[in-house]
Amino acid sequence: MSKIDKANRLQIANTGLDAVDVAILAALDANARLPVSELARMVGMSAPGVADRVRRLEESGVIRGFTLDVDTRMLGYPIRALVRIRPLPGKLHVVEKLIQETPQFIECDKITGDDPFLARLVVHSIEEMDDVLEALSEYAVTSTAVIKGTSVKRRMPPL
Repeated sequence: MSKIDKANRLQIANTGLDAVDVAILAALDANARLPVSELARMVGMSAPGVADRVRRLEESGVIRGFTLDVDTRMLGYPIRALVRIRPLPGKLHVVEKLIQETPQFIECDKITGDDPFLARLVVHSIEEMDDVLEALSEYAVTSTAVIKGTSVKRRMPPL
């Protein structure tokens, strides 16, 4: 057994997942719409057995849900940006609420460092981006980077 195989087995052991769970997760990561019968064929189990495995992965919190990957550009939002947001003193909760209520912010993480929020913004135009950021300017300082492309799409970590 190679060092990589041993490391992979150790990682699986530390997560409580077995090789079948990992195979199920990898298959669902590639295509979350796989029918259970196809998933069962891929991992060499019965459909009821795989359905039970998926249910247990959901109940344990490993699988939190199945998502839809939408290209926002195809919905008329050609400009995507990452915005670092630093609330002014005493305005943290106001800024967080504004972010939550602004539909152009499609995702936001609380992070460490000087800027407690890192948000993903989609807009129709630069003017719309200015309007959205202007609405925050009374309560926060922002730093914006327009996204040119994606080198790595969202994926699972190594198992």
